[in-house]
Amino acid sequence: MASSSANLWVLLGLGIAGILIMTNKLKRAVKVDFGAFIQRFQLLPPPQPAPPKAPHPLTGLSFAVSDIFHIEGFVTGFGNPDWSRTHEPATRTSFVVAAIVDGGATCVGKTVLDDMAISISGENKHYGTPTNPALPAKVPGGASSGAAVAVAAKLVDFSLGVDTDGGVRVPAAYCGVLGFRPSHGTISLSGVIPVSGSLDTVGWFSRDPSVLRRVGHVLLQIPYGAQCNPRNFFVADDFFKLSKLPGDRVTQVLVKSIETLYERQVLRHHNLGDYIKSKVPSLNTFLEKPSNGEEKVSSITQLVNVMQMLKRHEFRKNHEDWINSVKPGDAQLSENSDLTAVDIENCDSIRKELRSAMSELLKDDGVLAIPTCDPPPKLGAKEIYTEEYLIRTSTFSSLASLSGCCQVQV
Repeated sequence: MASSSANLWVLLGLGIAGILIMTNKLKRAVKVDFGAFIQRFQLLPPPQPAPPKAPHPLTGLSFAVSDIFHIEGFVTGFGNPDWSRTHEPATRTSFVVAAIVDGGATCVGKTVLDDMAISISGENKHYGTPTNPALPAKVPGGASSGAAVAVAAKLVDFSLGVDTDGGVRVPAAYCGVLGFRPSHGTISLSGVIPVSGSLDTVGWFSRDPSVLRRVGHVLLQIPYGAQCNPRNFFVADDFFKLSKLPGDRVTQVLVKSIETLYERQVLRHHNLGDYIKSKVPSLNTFLEKPSNGEEKVSSITQLVNVMQMLKRHEFRKNHEDWINSVKPGDAQLSENSDLTAVDIENCDSIRKELRSAMSELLKDDGVLAIPTCDPPPKLGAKEIYTEEYLIRTSTFSSLASLSGCCQVQV
């Protein structure tokens, strides 16, 4: 799925819970609604048009939204009680929520979001962590944790979240559902609290690929057409080797599936790290060179560092006045990470070069397969609060976030 103004190439992320879900069962008491919802209500669609007009495209479907989308008459909590306390109810409903309701679906409530959509683990100390239905002893992933859990627990047919650096793709992988991040700029963010404007996208979850596609047609505003099969399917071997998943097993299943569906001639193996290094020269000048004795930073890690620096800078710029006024007491929210004008210019160069490189590789009919993320850590694990976890979890999501391309998690 892509808009008419965006390239048709796509990243295919391979998830974690989809591999493990069949071997795990619920072994603990589960919260009501798996702790996914922060507020329940109903937004009903308009009446069906009279024949011979076709019914609304999303008729009969239910959905939920992360608590980052404005809905008229409700306070948008942004995953933080201080934010809720200091903001008035929204006076307008966000563009995407209104479009989905007008498309025939019923909204049944707002779901838990990571604290101001900053984290990627899915844990929220204020409202509790939603229970991962696929792996209940593991974190659900964030920032759109409740939205992913609501779909995985079959509480709704689909849900909406925001993906900045993996906020839809990671929880979709952890919870074993489908997740889609569209190309940057293809869907309006009007009525959505910004995290990092140059990285933010609206994304959505579903268990059913046909539902994922129907939602995409409504939000991307593209007509239904004949299915376009890829002519080139690239498998990023070096990315699978970086993953903590059993890379050989996963790639064997992937390769067999590709050959069954599209025949052997479309398949290409690729070293993506080397390709990025050769095609994105601005990466070599952006970050400080390592001192003597330190290991050289790979191009993939450099991309992650650039993305996280940019995210923190733009988040701080968006919400600095509120943070300084309210003083929410979270060191992560108060962290100052200003970039210089030269740094911003270099970030723009990296993004342009990376997008050009991806377009050159995939053209209009290519698909690139990479892991979505590593297996989810246990609830409350110390690693969740480390920079290493953030970097590793963002390793595979940085490619789509910085290039602006779309990615689907399966």
